[in-house]
Amino acid sequence: MKIQIRQIISRLKELGDPEIAAHSQRFFKTGKGEYAEGDKFLGIRVPDLRKCVKEYRDIPLENTLELLRSPFHEARLLALFILVAKYSSKNNTEKGYIYKSYLSHTAYINNWDLVDCSAEHIVGAHLFNGDKGPIYRLAVSNSLWERRIGVMATFHFVKRNQFSDTLAIAELLLMDPEDLIHKAVGWMLREVGKRDLRAEEKFLVKFYREMPRTMLRYAIEKLPEKKRQAYLRGTI
Repeated sequence: MKIQIRQIISRLKELGDPEIAAHSQRFFKTGKGEYAEGDKFLGIRVPDLRKCVKEYRDIPLENTLELLRSPFHEARLLALFILVAKYSSKNNTEKGYIYKSYLSHTAYINNWDLVDCSAEHIVGAHLFNGDKGPIYRLAVSNSLWERRIGVMATFHFVKRNQFSDTLAIAELLLMDPEDLIHKAVGWMLREVGKRDLRAEEKFLVKFYREMPRTMLRYAIEKLPEKKRQAYLRGTI
């Protein structure tokens, strides 16, 4: 039986909780002038959304993209979970179409959780063995969320012990004005350090004095306390 998007939205509304929704409105900064101004939440916990993936993962790609264009945050998050599931199970031609569809819908991938659950699994996975140029173009976009997609896509590379693109993107974003980019870059630098501390520290020694404080704190979070404090005091 063909499932209509309105049926999925109706199901999501049934799962919603007004108290969780109110908390999410605050947590995800939906107020006037904040980075997610005007976003709408139903109040559904992520584990409950992930359960829905099994039920809806086989809906057509066109329907998934329609769901991604929903005004409800959790509907967009579910759509991205479904896209990730579809990408992992398709052949190369279909993967290419999913990748292109993802990049043509970045206007709807407009919060950090939406980026972080999907960028590495679609953009990073698709570009790992090919031209990395799209990641660099994303990293210099005027869109905060496209820049975050750019850096977070490299998590796929980091997990496979390929660090050069992550470090290059981190250098591009050193002076980014957005705190959410500082956090993402610092996180990826920390992930590099978990696998190759020498590679991370080579980058840090070169740039730590000019890095935004938040970026630096995220990057050095797992270092020994004595070294962490030396970076913070500028005495490395």
